[in-house]
Amino acid sequence: MIDEQGIYVFCSIQTDKVESFGTIHFEGEERQVYTIHYKDAAMVVTKVPMKIYHPSKDNLMMHQQVLSKVMEKMDTVVPISFGNMFHSEEDVIALAESLYPQLVKIFPQIKGKIEVGLKVIGKKDWLEKNINQNEDVMKKKQVVHSKSEAAGYFDRIQLGEMAKNFFQSLQNDIKTEIHDALTPLAEADQINDPIGEKMLLNTAYLIDRDKEAEFDEKVNKLHDSWQDKVDFKYTGPWPAYNFINIKLKVEEPSA
Repeated sequence: MIDEQGIYVFCSIQTDKVESFGTIHFEGEERQVYTIHYKDAAMVVTKVPMKIYHPSKDNLMMHQQVLSKVMEKMDTVVPISFGNMFHSEEDVIALAESLYPQLVKIFPQIKGKIEVGLKVIGKKDWLEKNINQNEDVMKKKQVVHSKSEAAGYFDRIQLGEMAKNFFQSLQNDIKTEIHDALTPLAEADQINDPIGEKMLLNTAYLIDRDKEAEFDEKVNKLHDSWQDKVDFKYTGPWPAYNFINIKLKVEEPSA
């Protein structure tokens, strides 16, 4: 029995020319990556067996590899979330047609632009040194240590709140010193929730491709100033994930 073939969609690009982006290794085979068109909106796709694809590490890497290939060649790339399958090319054209009113607004906003991400993580020694220099926190620590577990219950709650507030003040300092220094070089920015206890900043920036070198240089200078206190995790270029909100419902393959 031959598996029913479906169409997997990676992203949308602005072009009315037929484009090819080579092949990608997916589901045990090399598969051609090509475009399906509606007006000047093209969907970048490949043909694969019709089924639900789970976001495993390999599958997510494959999806991102295609987007990276497309970004090397095209200057207007609208990312589409992982796992979107359609039964036929006609269904993909219908998808492009339904998205077209959104795409015609998005294309000019992201033309020639890329997203980069910056996470700033406090170094353990520096964080501990800072909190140990806070007199109110240290006094409350001594109170907690001097009481039994039951008697010190509310003091421990207060200590936790004090530590949280102190950490938030550090996050505000990092925002002022690092994030605010980068925003003049960006077209747009997005502050996301920190991940983990030591993360002080989690941001995404939409920048012009021709300003990428200037932005990189600024990030490097900031890192040089802060490297004894924090670690930088600087990533990209990516499509404008944080600045576009197109999410599709995964189509269930028919029985």
